[in-house]
Amino acid sequence: MEYRRFGKTGLDLPVISCGGMRFQHGWNVTEPIPAESDQNVETCVRRALELGVNHIETARGYGSSEEQLGKVLPKLKRDSYVLQTKVEPLMDVPRFVDDFEKSMSLLKADYLDLFSMHGINDQASLDASEACMETALRWKAEGRIRHIGFATHGPVDILLKAVKTGAFEYINLHYYYIFQDNAPVIEEATRRGMGVFIISPNDKGGMLYQPTPKMMELCAPLHPMVFNGLFCLSHPAIHTLSCGVSKASDFDAHMETATLSGKATESISPILPKLQSAMEEALGVAWTKTWAQGLPAWHETPGHINIPWILRLYNLAKAFDMVEFGKMRYNLLGNAGTWFPGKQAGEVASLDLSECLKNSPHASVIPEILKDSHALLAGEERKRLTQSE
Repeated sequence: MEYRRFGKTGLDLPVISCGGMRFQHGWNVTEPIPAESDQNVETCVRRALELGVNHIETARGYGSSEEQLGKVLPKLKRDSYVLQTKVEPLMDVPRFVDDFEKSMSLLKADYLDLFSMHGINDQASLDASEACMETALRWKAEGRIRHIGFATHGPVDILLKAVKTGAFEYINLHYYYIFQDNAPVIEEATRRGMGVFIISPNDKGGMLYQPTPKMMELCAPLHPMVFNGLFCLSHPAIHTLSCGVSKASDFDAHMETATLSGKATESISPILPKLQSAMEEALGVAWTKTWAQGLPAWHETPGHINIPWILRLYNLAKAFDMVEFGKMRYNLLGNAGTWFPGKQAGEVASLDLSECLKNSPHASVIPEILKDSHALLAGEERKRLTQSE
């Protein structure tokens, strides 16, 4: 296991972190937890520590995860792991306090190494984090939390605002081969000495735990999960990747990423041109290089269509056969609030997009591509995992 200094927190974190979302029993916290589920969580945690994956992260919103971890962690030496949980900031600060105290009680924790404001995704949640910061700083002074950061699915402008407040020591955000939009945020966080933690590289990075045959071919000799992990870790500012597991053996694939992390750049160098060529062959060189130029944000678009993300999913489906991933993400649109905002393109034929696309070099063809994307990807409506129960 390789460890990297997590910015100004001073903590040495493993390049692979143990994400606590997927080994929990379920999202319905009133449902009884079977003994075998608790045993599975303990087996996963103990296996993580055996492998040197000593950063365990969860959240108040991860169903039964905190409760189940709270049955395991007291059995372990407290200095053998780094514990992180996340709580949504609220303008109702007393409710935020109640949520935090609930987390601490369930985890049976005297203190957290890392505490995150969860879901700073828009201006309202950024304002709420500012309202809660005085309370969080008091907990830090009392020794109940050691470092304060934030987790986000938000747009670049909001993330930069949050980073530039100077209030946070680290950030949890999205950044993968298929989604590099947050590069400016990582650069700003690095200038400020913040730790950088990548969320969900294997799921939101393309459902790479069930890769398409084409992705397997293009990423060979690496598994696509390993390629993507090394792509992230080749960035010197990135410190750790959250790898959720449902069973202890799931760590095996991630250990190859850890083992190769010291040679990340040279390991991915032969693969990058193959992926680029596949994109250009499927979509054309001009589109591949310029498709994202001049696109409006979802809230600037008639019908609130999320054009940038829909075109990205279209590209991935056409170039890498990532249709199932595209369906998973596309059918969240309209159902995931600030976590994945905007709407689908089902009504595009009735909308005039000429004004919002005036800065795009592809304004004439995008409406038709949006229609094709809807036909390819639309299906049953999906909800975020935390909304599924």
